[in-house]
Formats: sequence, structure tokens, C-alpha cells
Amino acid sequence: MTLHRIRGAGSGSQTGMYKFLAIALFGLLLLHASRAEQLPLWEAGAGLAVVRFPDYRGSDEHNIYALPIPYVVYRGERLKIDRQKVRGLLFSIDPAELDVSVSGTVPVSSHDNTARQGMPNLDPTLEIGPAINVRLFSNASDSTRVELRLPLRAVIATDIKHTRYAGLLFHPHVNVDFKDVFPGPGWNLGLLGGPVFATERYHDYFYSVAPQFATPSRPAFDARGGYSGLQFIGALSKRFQNYWVGGFVKADSLHGAAFEDSPLVRQKYALSAGVAIAWILGKSRELVEAKDAP
Repeated sequence: MTLHRIRGAGSGSQTGMYKFLAIALFGLLLLHASRAEQLPLWEAGAGLAVVRFPDYRGSDEHNIYALPIPYVVYRGERLKIDRQKVRGLLFSIDPAELDVSVSGTVPVSSHDNTARQGMPNLDPTLEIGPAINVRLFSNASDSTRVELRLPLRAVIATDIKHTRYAGLLFHPHVNVDFKDVFPGPGWNLGLLGGPVFATERYHDYFYSVAPQFATPSRPAFDARGGYSGLQFIGALSKRFQNYWVGGFVKADSLHGAAFEDSPLVRQKYALSAGVAIAWILGKSRELVEAKDAP
């Protein structure tokens, strides 16, 4: 596998972790819409994605990644796996379910980031924890669905050799899925938005400046926990007979965030985006009724 960045990707020993997290981040940002139809119990394949992420929320510098992505879908009665998440794994009673939420951030080399020059690198993070999802609305055909999602994730920062706990993150948001609305039949549109909250430890990891790293242009700063800004994501995807295409746009606002005055915050508004194509290389003969088909 090959991972390309517009700036250095770090040491060779860390490359595998960087690839994994970049792949995971792209997969988690690709939403899908709800629909009911007969589809294979499982599908597997692979593809290619190109994504653009800021170094971290608040950075005015970005990286572009070109990377392979897996395509894995399982539509079991109790366990459902797709590009977005593992669903119904813990508990499910209509209209609510308890599942596992996973996300993360990409690594940042301080040598390649102007705001962090001379500071320790930011290791990639893995975020994992429970999420309560409550369906607020769905029409008769299930072509439109509105959900309230309440994920609470613990954050682990790691460079493979060392691992550290980096706080908690809470991202309540409303998710709206549409089927066959734009640009035509088979296209699924997903929209979500909501505030982000995090503990002091999490904000400290990204935005604090210890006295020994202070400079005339980068004063010392001690980040507090609390409000962490707003996030909005829009994604469009379609599953064809033998392949799948998708893309997303993510908007971030840090206005009013607890760490807004950190000298490491160089930009309070930012956009991320990505596109991908994946080929379905294998699938089961068994078909199932798939109300949440990707």
C-alpha cells in the first residue's frame, strides 16, 4: 500500500499506523442513506481514495492523502458492518440502538507545521466508545431518516511504540439520510451536524503550549475542557452493480471553543473533502432484506 502526503509522512516504523488511521478516517466520514432491498449478506472489495485533511482542527496547513481503502459490508440480522460503523453490536430495540463509535486523527510532524515548530509531534489518535442512536423520523418508504446520535469516545494517542490516554470526546449530532434525491436513482445523500465537547486532557494534547515551548510569537497556553466547536458533514454515494463511488465534504468551526485563543489555532473555519471508488470483488449468494444498505 502507498500513502502520499504533500509533506513528510514520518518515520518508516510509523507508516503502517498512519495508513490505517487515514483509511479509517476516510471510511468513517462516508455516510450512507437508508433503503430496503434484497442485497448480498456480505460483500468485500477494495478501492482508492483521495482526501484532504487539515493537520489538526484549527491548523491553517493541510495534507493530501492518496490511499487504498477496503470495502467490507456485512448485513446480518443483529450485526451490521459497513463503511460507516459497526451497528447493533451491543443493544438494539427500535427506535434506539447502542453500538460502537470509532474515529481518529492523522499524525502531525511539528517540523512540517509552522505553528508547532520546535514542539513535540502529534501522534495519530484512535477514538473509540459507545454511541446511543435514536431514530427521530422515517417516512413510509424509509427513503428519509432522521437520527439523534450520541457518541462518547475515549481517545488514545500512539506512535506504535508508546501509547497514551488523551481524554474523552462527546459529539452529539443529528444525522439525516436521503435516498434517490440527488442526482438520481440509487444515489444516497447523508448530512450531519452538531457540537463537539472534550475534556481538558484532549484539548491540552492539541492546543496547550508548555512554557518550555513558548516563543515571542507563540505564548504559553493552558487549554481548558469544554466546548470544542461545531462540525458538519455532507456525503454522497452510490452502489453500482460491481463497484461503489462516494465523496464527502466536512466543515469545522472553532468559534467560541474553549481553546479558541490558543496560538496553535491559526484558522477557526476549515473544510475537508475526499472522493473514492471501490470495486466489489466478492459477495455471498445469500440475499437479505437490507433496510440500511450502503
